[in-house]
Amino acid sequence: MPYNIPELPLILDLESKSILKKTAAARSALAEMKGAALSIPNESILISTLSLQEAKDSSAIENIITTHDELYQFDYLRKEFKSIASKEVHNYAEALRWGFETVRQMGFLSNNHIIQMQSTLEENDGGFRKVPGTELKNEQTGEIVYTPPQTYNEVVALMSNLEQFINDNTLSDLDPLVKMAIIHHQFESIHPFYDGNGRTGRIINILYLVKEGLLNLPILYLSRYINQNKGDYYRLLQKVRNENAWEEWVLFVLNGVEQTSLQTIKIIAGIKNLMRSQKDRIRTELPKIYSQDLLNNLFCHPYTKIDFVMEETGVSRKTASKYLDELDKLGIVRKQKIWKDNYYINTDLFNLLQNVNQL
Repeated sequence: MPYNIPELPLILDLESKSILKKTAAARSALAEMKGAALSIPNESILISTLSLQEAKDSSAIENIITTHDELYQFDYLRKEFKSIASKEVHNYAEALRWGFETVRQMGFLSNNHIIQMQSTLEENDGGFRKVPGTELKNEQTGEIVYTPPQTYNEVVALMSNLEQFINDNTLSDLDPLVKMAIIHHQFESIHPFYDGNGRTGRIINILYLVKEGLLNLPILYLSRYINQNKGDYYRLLQKVRNENAWEEWVLFVLNGVEQTSLQTIKIIAGIKNLMRSQKDRIRTELPKIYSQDLLNNLFCHPYTKIDFVMEETGVSRKTASKYLDELDKLGIVRKQKIWKDNYYINTDLFNLLQNVNQL
């Protein structure tokens, strides 16, 4: 039977004992992560590093694969990237950051915002689907597993209902984490765009929690959890459509919020310890070049460059080059020539971010 996407709010009791218990655990972990993020004085450090990690894993779910090296070997001033995949990952991070700033300033998430983010991801202005024919297939077998709404009018009507559910808290008194699980399933089922639905949907997850005040920065790293449980993710999405199995789906998402929050707390603690250690070493051994701006640069860019240091500290090219060479001698960064560019790799930070699954 085809899945008839329900209007929201659902006419369904989703406050079972198991969901309430898991919601409490997820909220506790999320609150702890939010507090941990406040311990890093410069928010751009976490936004820069963790949004790229989220972008990398979210893109990998769609088989857009890039390495950590490619990810950080880019020039944000000249918009130069090392591969098509790394460019797509950076588009994701840019869409996420734009959405975060927009929701933080405006306090709501509209369909126009969602369309703008998808446009940034895909570098086109296609908007909602207008032409029928979209089908979701099993990657291995080619079998059609789900057919989303086919007409433009259906897509617009369902997205308008979703927009209202996202922004009007009088429609449902469910916990925002449970609502996020519903919103994500609804968006993926509507599948409003020709491309980029999965990545756009995962950005919406983060921005909804920002809107609800449960996140102060866009650093909930859910895509890694989805990647690690990809089979269950797609199976449970479809199980809701086939069997109305909402409770299983909601529990899966809540568990993802809890596990991801706890792992992100460890990443933040690792970054904080590295910053303290490197700050002490530079202030002790290279006091003439130490500044908080220089330290921030080393943690915003695991692969930094002379141009980045000039831009973010206001020093001349000669001075920036001298600073980085001194840090290379001290072992804080490792100088590496890649094609025509010299990069200075914060190896301890790079290793931390590369090995997050071992934390």
